[in-house]
Amino acid sequence: MKKLITGLVLGTALLAGGCASTQPADPKVDVVAELKDAQKPLYASLIEPLDKDKPLLVTSFANIDNLTESSTFGRLSADLIAAGLTDRGYKLIEVKMRDSLFIKQGAGEFMLSRQVQHLSQKHDAQAVLLGTYAVGGSNVYLNVRLVRSRDNIVLSTYDFQLPINKDIKHMLNKRR
Repeated sequence: MKKLITGLVLGTALLAGGCASTQPADPKVDVVAELKDAQKPLYASLIEPLDKDKPLLVTSFANIDNLTESSTFGRLSADLIAAGLTDRGYKLIEVKMRDSLFIKQGAGEFMLSRQVQHLSQKHDAQAVLLGTYAVGGSNVYLNVRLVRSRDNIVLSTYDFQLPINKDIKHMLNKRR
């Protein structure tokens, strides 16, 4: 009788194990919190202080494989990190509303160097928040920079990664 019960228990365990999904669980990541938190190390590593009375420009983050391309993820990343800077009291210029900016339909805002100089001078902007992202197998890698607008000197940079979950895949236009 003991062998029968042991056999039933083992058989049930094997059957249940065989039915279990081999698909990994969707990684849990709070995209909003992670991106808003990215401004903290960006701010902490500034090589010189920023003036809260002078505005910053913000551009969509570009796909590192094609710098004239962005995605919902790239636009959201820039917006959320910029929101973190706004929370710190910095003034941001909304460049999506500028007609002097090169805008590629569906790709976000990409500043040409002459336009950065022009917009920076016009609005007395001290720096530009910009970034790139690279899509890996299970992570998306981001590099965020604050660049002084008058001479293109990088004032601060921060690199981080996020696990790709269904939401991020969708925002990257990836259907895996």
